[in-house]
Amino acid sequence: MLRDLWCDAVEFARVSAHGDTSFGTVIRQALVFDPFHVLAIFRLREAASRHHVPIVNRALRMLTTAFYGVEVGKDVRLGHGVYFVHPLGTVLGGDAKVGARVRFMGDNTVGTAKDNGYPVIEDDVVVGCGARILGPIRVGEGAVIGANAVVLHDVPAGAVATGVPAIVRVRAAPAREEVSPS
Repeated sequence: MLRDLWCDAVEFARVSAHGDTSFGTVIRQALVFDPFHVLAIFRLREAASRHHVPIVNRALRMLTTAFYGVEVGKDVRLGHGVYFVHPLGTVLGGDAKVGARVRFMGDNTVGTAKDNGYPVIEDDVVVGCGARILGPIRVGEGAVIGANAVVLHDVPAGAVATGVPAIVRVRAAPAREEVSPS
């Protein structure tokens, strides 16, 4: 668990301190910022669950919901460095799987009712404010979910999904400059 917390702290510092992963910065970011505390409590919940102490898992879940306004289901899996930029109103339900360095901008919902299945969000995804990711879908690595988007279908890696329901737009490759022969 301590190794997981350290990995989370380093990834968190990388995102929140503009790439500075020096020891002092990592410790300062971990002690001061609420988004890291949400992730640390989640890691404690995972440990309690592994050791079959369900009451601790439940109590920590209630604590996270009451103090930070984020609800993370008991079977959700979070990768290292998940960053709840503004955690208030964020709900991750069921057995959703969230990759490393995913950023939730706030007031997000991931997952639906049990019989509908749960999403898989791959690494380095940005989920805009108010976005909803619903059903048994996959959001590919590096995708961006726009603010208030309602995502009901798979989003390929590197794409942008916006609107209600979300329309997927594939990002264009950067234009290469033509080099004229001399």
